[in-house]
Amino acid sequence: MSNTTQKLEISRKEIDLIENALHTQSKILRVQADAGGDDATARLNDVKRVLAAIAAQRTEKPARPRRSGGLAGLLRMMGQTG
Repeated sequence: MSNTTQKLEISRKEIDLIENALHTQSKILRVQADAGGDDATARLNDVKRVLAAIAAQRTEKPARPRRSGGLAGLLRMMGQTG
């Protein structure tokens, strides 16, 4: 990851969408890392750093990720549905 910073104009809704996608990605990477994937562990650490940076720069409470049970939740977690 690069240490250079860049300012972007992103709406609150877009930031929430990015943050939710990163949370989903971290869940997937956590499973892969638990299965012994060294690359997944490194990537998971990168994702966690980005999530921490987003949280640190928020001016208001973050939107809680939606949690769905059953098949719909599993498919959503796997990125198969919107």
